[in-house]
Amino acid sequence: MSLHIRFLGTSASRPTVERGLSSIAVTREGETMLFDCGEGTQRQMMRWQVGFTFGDIFFTHFHTDHFLGALGLLKTLALQARTEPLHIWGPRGATALFKKAEGLGNEKLTFPLIVTEVEPGTPIKRKDFEIRPFTVEHRNGAAVGYSLVEHDRRGRFDPDLARELGIPEGPLWGRIHKGESITLENGKVIEPSVLVGPTRSGRTIVITGDTRPCAATIEAAKDADLLIHEATFGDEDQARAAETMHSTAREAATVAKMAGVRTLVLTHFSARYSRDTSELAAEARAAFAGTLLMAKDGMEIGVPYRE
Repeated sequence: MSLHIRFLGTSASRPTVERGLSSIAVTREGETMLFDCGEGTQRQMMRWQVGFTFGDIFFTHFHTDHFLGALGLLKTLALQARTEPLHIWGPRGATALFKKAEGLGNEKLTFPLIVTEVEPGTPIKRKDFEIRPFTVEHRNGAAVGYSLVEHDRRGRFDPDLARELGIPEGPLWGRIHKGESITLENGKVIEPSVLVGPTRSGRTIVITGDTRPCAATIEAAKDADLLIHEATFGDEDQARAAETMHSTAREAATVAKMAGVRTLVLTHFSARYSRDTSELAAEARAAFAGTLLMAKDGMEIGVPYRE
C-alpha cells in the first residue's frame, strides 16, 4: 500500500519567496489528508497536483500561519459545488473558530463541515489505521501533534508449500490466510500457522506541528518510520527557541535519536534559513545518525514497509 508525504509549506510564521506556510498532504492508498493549512495552501495544492477531493484537515494548533489558508480553501470547495462532507479535526477552540470561518463572506458552503475537537490519547479510527493526537508544548497551551499508525498486517502466505500440501488454489488459500483452519477432502486439518508467517508491522509517521522538544513526542515517535519535526531555529537562537516554545534543529534531532526513528524530516524553518538550511542540517546530523531530510516546498517522499 502506498504512503506518500507532500510538503506544501515549510516556512515558519511568514511566507518567503522560496517557502509557503505550514501544510502537509499525506496520501495513503489514494486517500489524502491535510495536516495544517497555512496561507496559500490551495495554490500549493494546485502547483504540486494534490487533488481537492480530500476528506480531512487535521490542525495542530490555531496560530494563523497554520490555519489561515483554510478560509479560502473552504470557499473554493464551495465554488466547485462540493457536496461531500469535510471533516475538520483540531485541539480546543476548533469549533468556535470554524463557526466564524463558515460565516465569513457572502458565499454559503455547499457541503457539510464537521468539526471535531480532538482529545490527546483518543485515537481517530479508520479501517486499517488510526490517527492518534498527542499533546505537545507550544505557546497557546492547546496544541497537538498527530501520529498515523497502521494496523499490523497479515503474515506472508507460502503458496509453494500450499501446493505441496495439496491445497487447491482459490477460496481455501484466502480462508487460511485470514486465520481460518481448513479441512481437506482427505480429512487432514491445516492450521494457519503452517502456511502463514508472523504478523508484520504497519508503518508509523508522526507530525509534531509547533513544539518544544518533549516527552510526548518521543513516546509517540518510538520506533517510527518517519518523524516530521519542526526546526525553527539553529543553535545560535537556542534562547529564542525556548522563549517562543519552538525547537532548534539539534533539539529535534535529539528527539528523533531518543525515539529511535528511521527517518527524520525537519521543517518549519525561520525565514533566515529560507534559501539555505545547510547550517541547520549540520547541527541536526551531529545529534542524529539516521536518515535526515530537510523539507522544501513540493518535496514528496514515500514511506516504505520495513521488509
